[in-house]
Amino acid sequence: MKTDFNQQTGSRSTTKLPAYKSSVAAPQQSYLSQSNQERQLRTHIKVEAAEGNYTVAIALLDQLIALCPNNAADYNNRGLMHLRNNQIVEALCDLSQALEIDPNLDSAYNNRANCHAARGELAEAIADYDLALDLNPANLRAWINQGITFRELGIYDLAIENLDIALIVGDSLQERIYAERGRSYHLRGDWNCAVADYQKALEILAEQPNLSNYRRKVTSWLDLLLYPLLDD
Repeated sequence: MKTDFNQQTGSRSTTKLPAYKSSVAAPQQSYLSQSNQERQLRTHIKVEAAEGNYTVAIALLDQLIALCPNNAADYNNRGLMHLRNNQIVEALCDLSQALEIDPNLDSAYNNRANCHAARGELAEAIADYDLALDLNPANLRAWINQGITFRELGIYDLAIENLDIALIVGDSLQERIYAERGRSYHLRGDWNCAVADYQKALEILAEQPNLSNYRRKVTSWLDLLLYPLLDD
């Protein structure tokens, strides 16, 4: 019932106060309930994604997006899960939606570039990496991924330049930077530089058992380089 501010004031009825408090408490309780649900979903999503259960993570993100339909980060994360689950079309849709909501979300440009690279659309990938780096020059993954894409295009000098910058920009992912720069040197024919970078990457990877698959990949690259030399 609308309050009539022209009504004559008299003694206040104390019986109406609990009703007022109840009407406020209901939406507060609903808000807190939704907030707790969002927090629990985000925690669960993080666990499932870390364990590689991408289908489960996507289903949970569906629920989260239903609760928060205008959160660009949630679309970005679901796009990333689709990408890791090899659902490239779905990933591109989510990442484009994330960027429609927040055009300054550099991680979404990086993830969308990865989708283009996975489809062999390397020029489009390079363009999206550029956008990510324009927005955030400290986006380490974008420097690395763009370097790998330059290498796929056979532009080894730019690939190495990107990976050099990546080493300067941040102190994480160094095992990946050294390995990918080593591969770029390898394909360019700079074998001594390649061996040095491969060995540096393997030293770091030796302390990271969770990256055993990547370590085997780097070892195979080094073997491809060394075995012909040993055979001679």
